[in-house]
Amino acid sequence: MIYLDNCSTTRPREEVVNVLIESMRDDFGNPSSLHRLGMKSEKRIKQAREYIARYLNVITNEVYFTSGGTESNNIAIQSIVNKLGKRGKHIVTTKIEHPSVLNIMKNYEQQGFDITYLNVDNFGYISLEELRNAIRKDTILVSIMHVNNEIGSIQPINEIKNIINLINPNILLHVDGVQGFGKVDISLKKWGVDSYSFSGHKIYGPKGIGGLYIDKKHILSPIAFGGNQERGLRSGTENITGIIGFGEAVRIMTQKFKDESDHAFKLKKYFASRIREEIQDIRFNTTLDEKSSPYILNISFKYVRGEVLLHYLEDKEIYVSTSSACSSKGTEKSHVLRGICLSNEEIEGAIRFCFSYENTLEDMETTVQVLKESVSEIRQITMR
Repeated sequence: MIYLDNCSTTRPREEVVNVLIESMRDDFGNPSSLHRLGMKSEKRIKQAREYIARYLNVITNEVYFTSGGTESNNIAIQSIVNKLGKRGKHIVTTKIEHPSVLNIMKNYEQQGFDITYLNVDNFGYISLEELRNAIRKDTILVSIMHVNNEIGSIQPINEIKNIINLINPNILLHVDGVQGFGKVDISLKKWGVDSYSFSGHKIYGPKGIGGLYIDKKHILSPIAFGGNQERGLRSGTENITGIIGFGEAVRIMTQKFKDESDHAFKLKKYFASRIREEIQDIRFNTTLDEKSSPYILNISFKYVRGEVLLHYLEDKEIYVSTSSACSSKGTEKSHVLRGICLSNEEIEGAIRFCFSYENTLEDMETTVQVLKESVSEIRQITMR
């Protein structure tokens, strides 16, 4: 099996699986309980929070656990809007955000908010000048994805925050960091990010667990109420096993980040060069430099339907995706690929390849050969 759908989800590391099994047996005490078992669970949560805070170079009380990236985005954006909504009703975001952000924005539009959706260029980068011109007196929030989940473009978060601060430092910046966390360099304090979301299953950890960084200078109110866990921001009995597994994944990732990132970048460049040599009529929708994630490569194969090509590859036990797994079962064409102005033909033929530390150069060579044969066979049918 060659698994190249790591943007959708990753296979948990063996060390993480072992920790999860052990935790399911031993860490069943409720962290809110006052007895020894509860205190043990609370201690394990504290340790996991410390691993994540250390990786992000923030303080532990700025890290909150959630069920994943979608909930983290919802908590951050809705809490900020609830707090600042009386000051203004204008929000700035981009046309290529994840659905967990775009659908929040659609909801606010129905409530009378004015949302500015920034355009992107042919590789998914915003114009800083357009951002500068979009900010108004009544702007309360800018929400911009760190790394795009379909094409890998890395937005210049530090420059974005500098522009915001020059115009109005009271505007908050939320960053969807789900595809950036553990994959590219992060410096939240230096950048001045107000909130940043991330998820466990994108970094070889368990599903159903995520996190949210909120700068300590902000006091945000919850959007759901309960027993006041996570310092009142995210109530509900903690997913203790998920948190422990997440912490272990971050602990390992912290040690191996540079080596694994370099490995993924090497695979990406080799794979791209081999595809360019072997297959004609293609378009790279991802840059091959440091401006995009080393883990993501999106390619359009002309005269080929991506869904058909996906199943050709699947028959050879090679797993890829045609777009974001969160929206790929819908009938709408990818809003991200529309946003970078691809033709319908290029959108329909787009495949996303996402690499991991487990992939090898031999995997890349095998995938290139299978792709070459599959694309040729499909084109012989479609171009008759």
